[in-house]
Amino acid sequence: MLSLNKAMIIGNVGTEPEMRFTPNGNPVTSFSVATNRVYTTPDGERRQETEWFSVVTWNRLAENCNQFLTKGQRVYAEGRLHTRTWEGQDGQKHSRLEIIANRVIFLDKRAAVPFSEERAEEGEVGEGGEVGEVGEVGEVGELAPEDIPF
Repeated sequence: MLSLNKAMIIGNVGTEPEMRFTPNGNPVTSFSVATNRVYTTPDGERRQETEWFSVVTWNRLAENCNQFLTKGQRVYAEGRLHTRTWEGQDGQKHSRLEIIANRVIFLDKRAAVPFSEERAEEGEVGEGGEVGEVGEVGEVGELAPEDIPF
């Protein structure tokens, strides 16, 4: 039987990305993303609802997100949902739903280049903070229609 676990969000980075390393030396970067939904109540009142997501990236993608993402920047993240569970110091069990991203697109003018694990591993990202040509992006800060996943 087939199954699918895929999440796609567009929103604003809510925290500065935090990079750390596994005991094996693999980089992992996590950051939060806020998405907004505006709706009208039956009484005609406009309301805005904000949903927060935890995003986790690995390896070269983690390095790129740590280097180029900043709080407040618009971002597209795509990946799979994963529930992480752990036991706290107080003995209580905790859990958190995370998006394990395999593709991140920086939507602001500063770095409007898509990054994915595959492209990052292929070395298509320049060194020293220089962003190389990775994909069709159109004008700086704009996405081409074929880059929008829906």
